[in-house]
Amino acid sequence: MALIKSISGIRGTIGGAPGEGLSPLDIVKFTAAYATFIRRTTTRTSNVIVVGRDARLSGEMVSGIVVSTLCGMGFDVVNIGLASTPTTEVAVVAEGACGGIIITASHNPTQWNALKLLNEQGEFLNDAQGKEVLAIAADDSYKFADVMELGHEQINTTYNRKHIDQVLALDLVDRDAIAKANFTVAVDAVNSVGGIVIPQLLRALGVKNIVELNCEATGHFAHTPEPIPENLTQISDLMKEGRADVGFVVDPDVDRLAIVMENGEMFVEEYTLVAVADYVLSKTPGSTVSNLSSSRALRDVTERHGCSYSASAVGEVNVTTKMKETGAVIGGEGNGGVIYPAAHYGRDALVGVALFLTLLAKSGKKVSELKQTYPPYAIAKNKIELTPDIDVDAILAEVKNRFANEKITDIDGVKIDFADSWVHLRKSNTEPIIRIYSEASTMEAAEALAGRIKEVIASMA
Repeated sequence: MALIKSISGIRGTIGGAPGEGLSPLDIVKFTAAYATFIRRTTTRTSNVIVVGRDARLSGEMVSGIVVSTLCGMGFDVVNIGLASTPTTEVAVVAEGACGGIIITASHNPTQWNALKLLNEQGEFLNDAQGKEVLAIAADDSYKFADVMELGHEQINTTYNRKHIDQVLALDLVDRDAIAKANFTVAVDAVNSVGGIVIPQLLRALGVKNIVELNCEATGHFAHTPEPIPENLTQISDLMKEGRADVGFVVDPDVDRLAIVMENGEMFVEEYTLVAVADYVLSKTPGSTVSNLSSSRALRDVTERHGCSYSASAVGEVNVTTKMKETGAVIGGEGNGGVIYPAAHYGRDALVGVALFLTLLAKSGKKVSELKQTYPPYAIAKNKIELTPDIDVDAILAEVKNRFANEKITDIDGVKIDFADSWVHLRKSNTEPIIRIYSEASTMEAAEALAGRIKEVIASMA
C-alpha cells in the first residue's frame, strides 16, 4: 500500500488500512480538510465545488465519497462525471466555483487513485496551500455541517462539449486548415475519458477519418497508462502499417499528449511542447517556461524565435507560477503537458491536439519531416524504487558534492548542467521513486550520464 501527499495532490493505492493507502476514511479526511481550507480562503460566494473523475475502476466509489463529504461539509457540488483534468479546470471557472476536485491518479496504474485539488481559478493549490490542507487533515480540525446546512449535488455532463467549444474558439486553432488537410488520425486513450473527448474533438475539428484504439471508457487500462514508448506498441504497430498520418496518445486524465509519427516511431513526448511552442511563437512571440526535467529543445526553439526561456521546479503549479511571473505565451512540461494561457493555466491535451494539427496542416509536412526541424536531443528517463533505508537528502547532498565544479540548480532535487548535456535527480511527487532524467545528443550518452548518478547512489549503499 502507498499514500503520497505532495504538490500533485493526495495519491494512493486503493485498499488496505487507513493511512497506508487511499482508503475510504482517508478520502473523507482529506476531502473534509480541503473543504475547510476552501471555506477559509475562497473569495467566491457561490458555495460550489466542482467534481470530475477519470474512468479508472475505483473512480465511481471515490467520487461518491468525495461528493457526499463535500455536501456534508455544507458545499453544493457540481458533479461533471467522466471528465478530463483540463475539462474540470475549465468547469471551475465557468461555474464561478470555490474550487474543484479531480479524481484521477493520472498516469499511475489501475490500483491507484488520487484527489487533485483546485483553487477558485481552476488551478492546482501551491505548496503552501497544500501543506495547509495536510495540516488540517492531520489535526482533524474540520467540522461537518448541521442538517439544515447540508449541500446538494447537481449533475452536469455538458462540460466536455463546452471544453471542446473553448478549444475551437482559440485564435490559433484553424479548423478549416485541419479539415482541408484530410488527415487520418489514430487515437489511443487507454480506455479512460480521453476515449470520449478526443474523438469528439477531432470530429469538431473536421477530422473525418479516426482510428480509435482503447477508446471505451471502461477503466480497464489496455496497457500501462503512462504514455511513454514502451507502453505504446499497439499504436506504433498500427502506424507502421501506414494506416494514419498521425497518432495521438493521452493518459487517463488527458493532461498529457504523446504523438506517434506516420512511420510508427515516437515523436517523443518531450517534443509535444516543443512543436506547439514553435507554432505559437511564430504567431505570438513571447517567453516560454518548462520544468527542470524538460528538454533543452524548448529553450533552443524559443531563442530561435528571438524570445526568452525560463525553467521552474517540477509540478504543474510551479510551471504556471513561473509562466505568470514571466508573462509566458506558452509553457508546460516535457511529459507531453501543454499549458496555453490563452485557453487556461493547466496542462491540456485537447489544446495540444488542436494546435499540433493546425501546425501540421499549415506546414504541409509529414510528422517525421516536422520532427527533423527541431534540435536533436535524446532524453533518458530512469528511476530507482524508494525503500525505507534510502536517504534521499543524503544522496542529493553527495551528488552536489561530486559535481561541485559544474553548474548546479537545487530548487528541486539536483540538476547538473554540462555544456552539451544535463542530468536531473529528484524525488517524485507522484510515485515512491527517485527519478533520474538525463539529456544529451545521443541516447547512449544520456544513459551513460544517468549511469554516473547511479554509481554515486550505489556507492552510498
